Amino acid sequence: MSSTAATGALDHHHDHTTRTGIPNKKLLMWAFLASDCMFFGSLISTHLIYRLHPPPGNPSPRDVFDIPLTSFSTFILLMSSLMMALAVNAIQKGNLRSMRFALLTTIFFGATFLGCQVFEFTHFVSEKHLTITNSILGTTFYTLTGTHGTHVAIGVLWLILMYVRSFKPADPGAHRGWFLRNLLHVAAVTGLVLSALFTVLAVVHTLETGGTAAAFAGQHFALLAALVVTTGASLVLARPSGPVEFGPAHAIDVESMGLYWHFVDIVWIVIFTAVYLLEYL
Repeated sequence: MSSTAATGALDHHHDHTTRTGIPNKKLLMWAFLASDCMFFGSLISTHLIYRLHPPPGNPSPRDVFDIPLTSFSTFILLMSSLMMALAVNAIQKGNLRSMRFALLTTIFFGATFLGCQVFEFTHFVSEKHLTITNSILGTTFYTLTGTHGTHVAIGVLWLILMYVRSFKPADPGAHRGWFLRNLLHVAAVTGLVLSALFTVLAVVHTLETGGTAAAFAGQHFALLAALVVTTGASLVLARPSGPVEFGPAHAIDVESMGLYWHFVDIVWIVIFTAVYLLEYL
């Protein structure tokens, strides 16, 4: 008997039931990411080509971009990659509580990045008058960064589903209504993320316009109420109700999610360098 089998450890990197020795889920994810590399490569190349030969009347990127804000959102996305790695490490060790905390933190960082992107797009359209139709820069910029933002949003939703899945009871038959409870849990966490995102954006807008706290509370009472309700519902639904099914045997699912999330982060580093920083070299 091998030492791995003797200690009861699980080998999460090789599945000897497949011809390649690689788990099918991981192999499928690698194949998808390879196709996505070509997709993003074409979008980035298109932006770089038009950058070298801008048509007359194209706005200067230096007059549009907000490097401090984008640098902050880049840092947040990189930190989310760290938390995703910690989530994978935690579930491989069977530490479900740490995995859930790391997933929630990754969700928070991903939503923060999306909030920065929404704020940036809104600012570019309203203040800089850069739209997807009035210039080549706007067309290539919004298409590229918007596609990446869509990938981040899909990743955040996937993380929420993974987090809620970790609460599935080991014996669903002994817990009636577990499926409905999980649906409510997904709705509560999703609502919490969205309400927190829009609350932060509303706070930033209030600070920019010189509004007061009282005016903010009056104008956004429904948003604040939604934030409180979804927070309470998420906490109640996260209370343990017995043994759960999720464990080290499901580490490959979290690892596949991690591959996707790290890929999204790497793509953003390339976009940040090629689209933003290159204009200042």
